Amino acid sequence: MTESKNVSASFMYMGILFSTCLIASNLLESKILQFGSFTMTAGVLCFPISYILNDCIAEVWGYRKARFVIWMAFLMNFLVVTLGQLAMILPAADFWIEHEEHFNFVFGLTPRITVASFVAFLTGSLVNAYVMSKMKLSSMGRHFSRRAVVSTLWGEGIDSLIFFPLAFGGMIPPYDLCKLMLLQVITKTLYEIIALPLTIRVVKWVKRHEGVDVFDNDETYNPINIFQL
Repeated sequence: MTESKNVSASFMYMGILFSTCLIASNLLESKILQFGSFTMTAGVLCFPISYILNDCIAEVWGYRKARFVIWMAFLMNFLVVTLGQLAMILPAADFWIEHEEHFNFVFGLTPRITVASFVAFLTGSLVNAYVMSKMKLSSMGRHFSRRAVVSTLWGEGIDSLIFFPLAFGGMIPPYDLCKLMLLQVITKTLYEIIALPLTIRVVKWVKRHEGVDVFDNDETYNPINIFQL
């Protein structure tokens, strides 16, 4: 099998779903869930899906196309945040005033949290795709399950190490902050492990359907070469 030079329907579907999960997770971050003594944001419902899709895209089409999807999702998320901020600035109708506070609560993320989210997602996702690609080369395409879990641990770990200190450093005690970071990484990685049987089937089907299984032998791994497919 050789590398696909065109963008297929399957690639588009995964890319669109990847972007949607990222945008939805940022909106869901405004709700805090509690299970016994554990708390986490509602973004955990869909954010791990983006890492599963990242693994699928990097596994089938390679780092280059994964990088493209990551940057496009980043830019679409930035667009949604920008439009949300613009909507908050514009004057509300008289009959809408009582609802304005609720709208602003969902879309009014502080600049600090917004920047932390953007930087953490971009770095974590690129690291995830990089680890997935490098491990595929070293294993000669074997052990997909191991590669998926390890790449997610790296990606989610970097994501948490960047996001939580940037977003909540000085606001949450260091011990609690570390607990929150660790819980997020463990929860999202378990999410990936539980979804592995489905992920494996999807990857096998796409490879067979597309006739594509890319190995990044000559990839430079330049993270900012956005538009190279």
